[in-house]
Amino acid sequence: MDNDLPATKSTLGLTLGLCICTVCRKLNKTSQTHCPRCDSPIVARNKASLQQSWALLITAAILLIPANIYPITTLTNQGKVTHDTILSGITHLVHLELYPIAVIVFTASILVPWLKIFGLGAYLCAISYNIPISKRKMMVGFHIIEWIGRWSMLDLFVISLTVALVNMGQLLDAKPAPAATAFALVILLTQLAAKVLDTRLLWDRLETHNDTH
Repeated sequence: MDNDLPATKSTLGLTLGLCICTVCRKLNKTSQTHCPRCDSPIVARNKASLQQSWALLITAAILLIPANIYPITTLTNQGKVTHDTILSGITHLVHLELYPIAVIVFTASILVPWLKIFGLGAYLCAISYNIPISKRKMMVGFHIIEWIGRWSMLDLFVISLTVALVNMGQLLDAKPAPAATAFALVILLTQLAAKVLDTRLLWDRLETHNDTH
């Protein structure tokens, strides 16, 4: 159990009237309105970002339900229309013994979105309710969530390729279904939820706790 030195330094800067620019990382005085280097607004802490992140994350969690329940693609083959959800599409890939592609689609379409939502939820709960969790580990997890989030678009990329390759008029026609829009919004909202959050709030809210190693 060691004292959380980064948190102490963070609040010490505020005590001394100093603040780091979130864009170019220049150290400025909190009395300044804009950074002299990049002209970005100087904000010591954006406390409203916590509520904004919660709102975006909850909306994404709600949209994830129709994204998995409703069809994500509609295929017309010689007049016969079939609808595929994310799970049924993965099942078809398994039946065709395309196991590597099935694993990729499952990871990008189901595993990553749910992990992002639960991970961001845990991060926001730690800030909101002062849960004594290792802040260093939380920050590492947060950066991992930010990094893997971009790969969730892989499923929509596969759908786009499918539509472009198999579209042959009335004989064979593939189109995105309503779940594709919901899924795209889930990815966008989770990315925004991580982007708008001021991560410095984690160090401030949990300063009184010690890190566990």
